Amino acid sequence: MNAFDRLHPALQHHIVNSLGWRELREVQSLSIEAFLTGANLVILAPTAGGKTESAFFPVISQMLDESWSGISVLYVSPIKALLNNQEQRLDKYMRLVGRQAALWHGDTPQGERKRIIAEQPDCLLTTPESLEVLLVSQKVDHHRFFENVRVVVIDELHAFAGDDRGWHLLSVFSRIARIANRDLQRIGLSATVGNPEEMLDWLSSGSERPQKVVWPKGSDSTPPDVQLDFVGSLDNAAKVVSLLHRGEKRLVFCDSRSRVEQLAVSLRQYGVDTFVSHSSLSLDERRQAEEAFAQRQNCVIVATSSLELGLDVGDLDRVVQIDAPGTVSSFLQRMGRTGRRPGAIRNCLFLATGDEGLLRAAALIELWQRGYVEPVQAPAYPYHILAQQLMALILQERGIGRSQWFPWVEDVPGFAQMPPERVGELVEHMITAGLLWSDGGLLGFAPEGERAFGRRNFMDILSVFTSPPLFTVVFGQKELGKVHESTFYRRDDGPAILVLAGRNWKTKHLDWKRRIAYVEPTDQKGRSRWLGEGQLLNHSVCQSIRRILSADDNDAAWSERAIQKLYDIREEHPWVSDDATSLVQMPNGHVRWWTFAGGIANSLLADALKLHCDVKADNLSLSFPPASSFDAASEQIDRIGPESVKPIPNIDAMDNLKFSECLPMGIASELFCTRFDDRAGVEQVLRERRRSVILG
Repeated sequence: MNAFDRLHPALQHHIVNSLGWRELREVQSLSIEAFLTGANLVILAPTAGGKTESAFFPVISQMLDESWSGISVLYVSPIKALLNNQEQRLDKYMRLVGRQAALWHGDTPQGERKRIIAEQPDCLLTTPESLEVLLVSQKVDHHRFFENVRVVVIDELHAFAGDDRGWHLLSVFSRIARIANRDLQRIGLSATVGNPEEMLDWLSSGSERPQKVVWPKGSDSTPPDVQLDFVGSLDNAAKVVSLLHRGEKRLVFCDSRSRVEQLAVSLRQYGVDTFVSHSSLSLDERRQAEEAFAQRQNCVIVATSSLELGLDVGDLDRVVQIDAPGTVSSFLQRMGRTGRRPGAIRNCLFLATGDEGLLRAAALIELWQRGYVEPVQAPAYPYHILAQQLMALILQERGIGRSQWFPWVEDVPGFAQMPPERVGELVEHMITAGLLWSDGGLLGFAPEGERAFGRRNFMDILSVFTSPPLFTVVFGQKELGKVHESTFYRRDDGPAILVLAGRNWKTKHLDWKRRIAYVEPTDQKGRSRWLGEGQLLNHSVCQSIRRILSADDNDAAWSERAIQKLYDIREEHPWVSDDATSLVQMPNGHVRWWTFAGGIANSLLADALKLHCDVKADNLSLSFPPASSFDAASEQIDRIGPESVKPIPNIDAMDNLKFSECLPMGIASELFCTRFDDRAGVEQVLRERRRSVILG
């Protein structure tokens, strides 16, 4: 019996007759077979490779075979836009067989929420934060709401697993599984994961089901078209995009919102039909841009990583990357947006605006050609998420016993690895700090806890990330989006000129109390600010940059301009070795130690050297102050060993961590030092130091 024959007859009928499918893809057949054995799955396939159907065809089939009722399936996505995009598709599949899907996230109207509670759909599309709202809300009987859940489908799994939202997601699943009193079957979907088996172990925590990675390889025999060109500036990039591939639909990625806005303005000046998408634009502005772009040809949409995930903006002809993202995984996600039509091939054109962007792009291409994709690592010691879960459980259960709360989340691996005495220390600190009280073994919120977290019905507890101080930008009655408040810090008294949605705006009035900026169009050149857009490159990318600089061959993907520029850069760095660090007296008098170790390892080395002098670190090197002599720098480097290079607790960084006030200093320091460490990178640098290339 093949996979299709194992599906429920009603679903078989609609796949053939309503959808017009003549056959299933390999990934779909493999997923059906694996799911129907009861296994937890990680399904890997390119964007538009059929992952959604791979998950939902067997789920719908089993739903029909076993007559599931109530909300039996949860579909969870990292971004609301992806949920909006999938709602119509999944509801269509459900309705073909007499079932229903519904959407619940922060923008869902109150009336629709009431309807979902009263008339439960079979599948709920949602986010971890909305699941948390449902669990703690006094308006929802969460036991009744979640008692029928059997399957959870997690889209873009890698986007969760690599940060604290992943721990939050697993915690919420653990609590729902306890309410439903069953071992939930889990399906994770992703296009790019370097360590799928580890990801599946992480996803399956607390489950006794068998596990299966579904990853059909070699089905795409046509190699992607990847090219790298050097253009020298963002305006030149706009000119190239305006001239190349006219008549085609192009998606252009920039890795900061400010550069997205600048490029969009330039493209419009070149007469290109241009749209903009990034997370700081209003929902209405993004939706209008994405819908208009999806319906047109001969146009460009300029976006940040917000369009990296599987959001459907129609059939793309080209992906253009300005400079480079920080990882191979991001590059593959972006390239995977193309090649969806029969006969089309995946493609990506890198346009480097400077030396650094050129090297990063060349490094990503080199790593990709080697078959490398970054492993996704869950962040260590999520004590602050455990504190958040304790507070959420107090809200959920209207108070909870000191010996009763931890079993709700003990299967989450990040918590299971914590020594019981440290968990007890965390609870005691929260009580001593006045955040919680304990009355006869029952935990509840103390007055200080209500002051700290009780705003807007404890909404601050429901999300594990902190929003920066943003101003809402309004033109007339229309909200355009948000910018960081520093956009309006000025030395003169003139109105701030900002750029948003690809257009320039002059500030008419600032309402600092309500954090609203009222604006009007202007021809003056604007600038907007958002924080947190710097990039720490990982060790693998920096090592690839070193290999490129130390070699003398060229890649077929490089244009003549890229080859010439890389030749010039290599000429400027003749000391670079592929197996040793380099200590170099630079023409400006600075002494630089070229390690190519990555941002974290170099920062740790700089902290160790700061005991002797003020050393600054970047991704590729460490720079000694101008007054340093070459011999003094060399001597200072030789003083340090692996035991002296270790993370130093950063009070400001720990304070910026959400729920940091719940952590005693010792636990906060342990969390920071464990996460901000790269032992392997540091040890490699110190080994290579023994055979350094030295140019004094």
